[in-house]
Amino acid sequence: MCPVLHRVPFGVAFALILTAQISGLAQQQAAVSPQEHARRANEFLKVNQPEKAIPEFAAVVAEEPDNLDAQANLGVLLYFQRRPSDALEHLRKAIQINPNLPKIQGLLGLCEYQLGQLDAARADMSAVVGSLTDPKFRKEVGLTLIEIETAQQNLTAAAAIIGKLRDQAPADPEILYVAYRINTDLAGEALLSLSLAAPQSAQMQQAIAHELERIRDLPGAIAAFRKAIAIDPNLPGIHFELAEALHGSDSQADHTQAEHEYAIALEKNPHEVQAAVRLGDLQADRGDLDSAAGLYQRALSQRLNNADAALGLARVYSEKNENDKALPLLQQVLKEDPTNMLAHFRLSALYRKMHRPEDAKRELAEYQKYKDIKDQLRQVYGTMRIQAPHSATDDESHDTAPPSPKVPH
Repeated sequence: MCPVLHRVPFGVAFALILTAQISGLAQQQAAVSPQEHARRANEFLKVNQPEKAIPEFAAVVAEEPDNLDAQANLGVLLYFQRRPSDALEHLRKAIQINPNLPKIQGLLGLCEYQLGQLDAARADMSAVVGSLTDPKFRKEVGLTLIEIETAQQNLTAAAAIIGKLRDQAPADPEILYVAYRINTDLAGEALLSLSLAAPQSAQMQQAIAHELERIRDLPGAIAAFRKAIAIDPNLPGIHFELAEALHGSDSQADHTQAEHEYAIALEKNPHEVQAAVRLGDLQADRGDLDSAAGLYQRALSQRLNNADAALGLARVYSEKNENDKALPLLQQVLKEDPTNMLAHFRLSALYRKMHRPEDAKRELAEYQKYKDIKDQLRQVYGTMRIQAPHSATDDESHDTAPPSPKVPH
C-alpha cells in the first residue's frame, strides 16, 4: 500500500469535496435525471456515505461529461476509496474543464504518482504545491513531490520545495528531517564534485577542515586550514576560519595565534565584521575597554543588527558603569532574538547593578530556561560525536553567573 494513502486523513477528502463544488454552474433544467442523481449524491455525502455517492456521481457524468462538480467529486471519492486508476480520468477531466482548481490538481498528481506516471505527477504537483492552503494536504503533496525529485537525483529542486514547506511549518519534525537529509546529500554531492574537480586546491583543504571541525578533530582542522593558506593566502574568509579554530583550542599558544589571524582577516577584508568583534572581545578580556568599544562600534556601523557586537559593547558600557547606554543595546538584541541566552544573562546582571531585582530575577529565569535547552543540545550532539552548531554552544563566557536577586528589606 502506498505510503501516500497513510499520510492523508480521510477528513481531507471531504474538504476537497466541498471546495470542489463550484458555485454558479449552469444546470440543464430539462435533464431531470442528472439533477436527481446529483441531489442524491450530495445527500449521501451529508450523511457520510461516500461509497453510495459514487454511482450517483457516475450517473451524472455519464449524461453530462462537462459537469465540473460531478467529475471533481467522483474523482476525489474514487481516490479515497483506493481506486486511483478509476479516479484518474475524472480528476483530469475536472482540470480540463477548469484549470484553476489547485486541490484537485494536487490530488491528480498524487494519483499519477501512485500509478507510476512520475513526469505527469511532477508537473501537476509542482504547479500547485505553493498555492495549497490546507497544511496537511500541502505537506502530503510537497513530500511526495520531493520523493520524485530525490529519486531522480534532482536535489536542487527538492531543496527548493522543502524550503517552502519549512517556511509554512517550521517546527514540523517530518519536514525538518527531510530538510536535513536533502541538505546533507547536497553537501556530500558538492564535496564529491570539489574533490574530483580540484583535489589539490585551497578550497579542497578548506572543505576538509570544515569536515574535521564537524567531527571535533580541531588539530586536524587547524592543519588543513594552514594547508589552504599555504596554497592561497588570499582565499576569502580563510584567515578568519583559522582564527576561529585556533580560538576554540585548549592551547594558550593557539589563542595567541588566533588574535594574529583575526587581525590578518580584518586587514585583508575591512568588512569582516566578526573578526572585529572577536578582536574586541580579546581587548575587553585584557581590560582595554576603549579599544574594545572602538572595534564593536566599527562592527555595528557596518551591520546594525550584529548581536555579538551589541553584546560586546553593552559589556563595555556596563563595566564602565554607563548602564543607561548598555541597557538599550541588550534590549534590542532580545527584541530581535528572544532566545539569546547570553543577552538574558547580561541583562540580568545589569538589572542587578541598577537595583531592579524583579527584572533581574525574570531575566535570570529566561537565561536558565535557554541554558537548559542548549545543554540538551550539547548532549544530543555529543552523542553523535560531532561539533554542535555555534548557536548551541554559546554560553556566559567572560562573565560570572549572577546570583538570584534578593529584594532588600
